[in-house]
Amino acid sequence: MATRRRFIRNTVVAGAAITAGVPAFSTGRAAKRTSNRPASRLRKFRSKAVEDTIREIESFLGDTELAWLFGNCFPNTLDTTVNFSVKENKPDTFVITGDINAMWLRDSTAQVWPYISLTAGDADLKELIAGVINRQVKCIHIDPYANAFNDGPGQSEWMSDLTDMKPELHERKWEIDSLCYPVRLAHGYWKATGDTSVFDAAWASAMNLIIKTFRQQQRKDEPGPYRFQRVTGWQTDTVAGGGFGNPVNPVGLIVSIFRPSDDAAIWPFLIPSNYFAVKSLRQIAEIASAVIRDEALAAEAAALAGEVETALVKYARAIHPQHGEVIPYETDGYYNYNFMDDANVPSLLSMPYLGTIDRNDPLYLRTRSFVLSKSNPYYFSGIGGHGVGSPHTGLNRIWPIAITMRALTASNDYDIVSSLKMLANTHAATGFMHESFLKDDPTRYTRKWFAWANTLFGELVLETYRTKPELLKEI
Repeated sequence: MATRRRFIRNTVVAGAAITAGVPAFSTGRAAKRTSNRPASRLRKFRSKAVEDTIREIESFLGDTELAWLFGNCFPNTLDTTVNFSVKENKPDTFVITGDINAMWLRDSTAQVWPYISLTAGDADLKELIAGVINRQVKCIHIDPYANAFNDGPGQSEWMSDLTDMKPELHERKWEIDSLCYPVRLAHGYWKATGDTSVFDAAWASAMNLIIKTFRQQQRKDEPGPYRFQRVTGWQTDTVAGGGFGNPVNPVGLIVSIFRPSDDAAIWPFLIPSNYFAVKSLRQIAEIASAVIRDEALAAEAAALAGEVETALVKYARAIHPQHGEVIPYETDGYYNYNFMDDANVPSLLSMPYLGTIDRNDPLYLRTRSFVLSKSNPYYFSGIGGHGVGSPHTGLNRIWPIAITMRALTASNDYDIVSSLKMLANTHAATGFMHESFLKDDPTRYTRKWFAWANTLFGELVLETYRTKPELLKEI
């Protein structure tokens, strides 16, 4: 997401221009609610299951702001970002993030994840998601260290980065989660559909590449083959230590040079991403054993998961003066810690959503209390809202993704209702979620077309409708 820095400067102004004449924090309730979706003929993909779900929830909610927002946001990935085809007799789906014409392994998984539960009644949707899995496998084979890809060989503004760039790459920032999200998608797809066709030889080879890359980035004997530097005025867009990052003690954790925000880490053991790696490795082991009968792959994945988990218990907990024992955001294996959280996922806040910790675990609850407090330097509160932001967008900017994640990881109804109300009141009359908004003026936002934030909001509404529909009536 470092490439998005250019959009921060532009879309703040654009956001203000779009909403000229609209009172601050207006949700547009006075205006006639007409769909903000593209015309039907201009939509990239149509899913009967998704359309039926939209109609069902809109009927339940009636003529409300929440119904209008859901109808705009939930299908946004399908409406605007997917390009489906069949290549080499297999489905292939390239998914852009929105206002950047490139596919992130992280974003592409997150964008289609909420649709997995609807595949039982929609063969075309099922094939679309299988295509995402197949394309992600191709990307991993091109370069397991890259985070974002072009649709085939092309050009990127980052071709001059001091790293091993290839024509197929949009950007080459090493982030643990870039290799975890494709595993999450494949495992979730399998569990929902029972389809094992995606687990072919190419998939198994990609999983072996993931394990190899994780092993390299444990840095037990040497820093490994990856290094990155960029000529830039943004400090978080380049890497210290000659491109290898700050030093680490090789204790078994995995180095992530960049965060999921695409910002450089301070201490290279990014803790929520290491938790995510443990989860993903165990999912690889499960599929390897149950589906493709590759016991060597299963054993290797399980062994690495156990090793990282053991290191997390020893090196990824610390005593905070106000909150007691919590999970820090980063460490280096030398007992230096970064007490913060970033809005982007994986984050400390999002760990139960990703299945890496129980939402009622006392360790998580203490960590959550820290994250959602002034003890977290990137927690902001203003007259427009409150929530977690990111160094990526600077101070005083709150991320709708983090507000949504607060609700999706909640153990009480208040967090769900208050988060939904805040999201309904901070979209600046656009009908869509954004990357971030200014805490005292939501009309000053970044990224007017950010499909992940839109679809994740849709996931929250759908999940609430399925589990506690009465809460939606309170919005």
